[in-house]
Amino acid sequence: MTQRINYMQQSPEFTKKMMDFSNAEKDSSIEETILHLVHIRASQMNGCGFCVDMHVKQAKIHGESELRLYHLPIWRESTLFSPRERAALAWTEILTKLPEHGVPDEVYDRARGQLSEKELSDLSFSIMAINAWNRINVGFKTVPGSADAAFGLSKAGLK
Repeated sequence: MTQRINYMQQSPEFTKKMMDFSNAEKDSSIEETILHLVHIRASQMNGCGFCVDMHVKQAKIHGESELRLYHLPIWRESTLFSPRERAALAWTEILTKLPEHGVPDEVYDRARGQLSEKELSDLSFSIMAINAWNRINVGFKTVPGSADAAFGLSKAGLK
């Protein structure tokens, strides 16, 4: 795969603002484990190889088990995810691929049953951010693994 353009070089001011927006997750009310799962799942759904690669490596560095990463596409059938994680994943999927008639009450109610209003709001901003990153990286065919050195992802030990 050949990258079309390097948007980070072409639009450094926008890239910095998006990075700042994404870095605000460090102050999120949502635990890091769930954020990793959300980033990976949305990226899988959007077909963003660059982001799947990056977030799998980040999750691995932060202690996520390989089996849970393998089970992420089948999280509904897997017994490896907590009710809170399942609610976050369902919310991720519905906001990533919005249905024609909006978000069903049952999905919202499940999310609210596991997440406070603040947590659901913070999670929604995280989903917005990863979907934005997915769209630009898919559009410009950013090569998976091409930023490993810049983001310190080599220490994940995945090749």
